Amino acid sequence: MATKKSVGKIGDKLKKVNESFTVNMYDNGFMVEIGGRDHDDEWANAKLMVSDVEGLVALIKEAVELPKDN
Repeated sequence: MATKKSVGKIGDKLKKVNESFTVNMYDNGFMVEIGGRDHDDEWANAKLMVSDVEGLVALIKEAVELPKDN
């Protein structure tokens, strides 16, 4: 049985991002949901989980630095 490759960065899923994203807080971490364009230039949403605030800050920094799809 094939397993999915672990995704740790927004850039692994999206090459361009929309101007907004959502952060959800859970008991065991955070989820960032962001839309944009994938590497095939199709619309896509990325949902990434992190377990601590440092990981959340890293994802937010990456989202801000990626090219915008506008």
